[in-house]
Amino acid sequence: MVLAQLGGSISRALQQMSNATIIDEKVLNECLNEITRALLQADVQFKLVRDMSTNIKKIVNLEDLAAGHNKRRIIQQAVYNELCKILDPGKPAFTLKKGKPSVVMFVGLQGSGKTTTCTKYAYHHQKRGWKPALVCADTFRAGAFDQLKQNATKAKIPFYGSYTESDPVKIAVDGVETFKKENCDLIIVDTSGRHKQEAALFEEMRQVSVAAKPDLVIFVMDSSIGQAAFDQAQAFRQSVAVGAVIITKMDGHAKGGGALKLLQLKVQSYLLELVNTWTSLKFLMLNHLSAVF
Repeated sequence: MVLAQLGGSISRALQQMSNATIIDEKVLNECLNEITRALLQADVQFKLVRDMSTNIKKIVNLEDLAAGHNKRRIIQQAVYNELCKILDPGKPAFTLKKGKPSVVMFVGLQGSGKTTTCTKYAYHHQKRGWKPALVCADTFRAGAFDQLKQNATKAKIPFYGSYTESDPVKIAVDGVETFKKENCDLIIVDTSGRHKQEAALFEEMRQVSVAAKPDLVIFVMDSSIGQAAFDQAQAFRQSVAVGAVIITKMDGHAKGGGALKLLQLKVQSYLLELVNTWTSLKFLMLNHLSAVF
């Protein structure tokens, strides 16, 4: 996983700094250069990396530190704090409440793994005591309902969809109402994949959102598109109130760091490591990823 590799590189840079006999400006600069290189190789935006390095140098003024101060600890803490600052989206996470129906709508690009992620998200919460249900409002992609139906059946999660109804708005509304009557407290609406240049599909997505009245809209993106994710997410957010981001396929590409640029959207962001089976799921809130380092 790219973040594990990134964390290892940062940890090694800090360890090399700690092993130095004397901590001076040269050692500090070498440490920051290694951390900068690791972040840039992970496709983290240059401005974020540059600002982090500048802030650390302002905080750690070795000449002004009195004798007896633990310079190694001060540098480590400064790096830790700046990484946390990058990873902090600045907003609290949306909180599901058991026993109270919450509607979560998934949107994203074609091929991002959105439908599979819907099932992973449902299964993840089912194992923690929620009663999830899946609604397939994707009438654009052939086989979308079959895929969701197959996954939901394996996970023993109730699902709703139609082979004959072509209006995704009607399917979404009917599905949400059906599962509210069945006392499901997590209703997940899967929508058609789309691209920022497809105006008609964006209008359809907006209509589904207005009708289904989701409590949370999650944008699903493939980590391989790197920093281009920001423009796509921004386009989606102009049509619907995107409140969270799930990044898929983090274990298969080196550009996962580019996803950190999504924090400029100021949404509560998530990471999702997609592994071989849909029952295996790892969620990490970005503002808690400091634990990786």
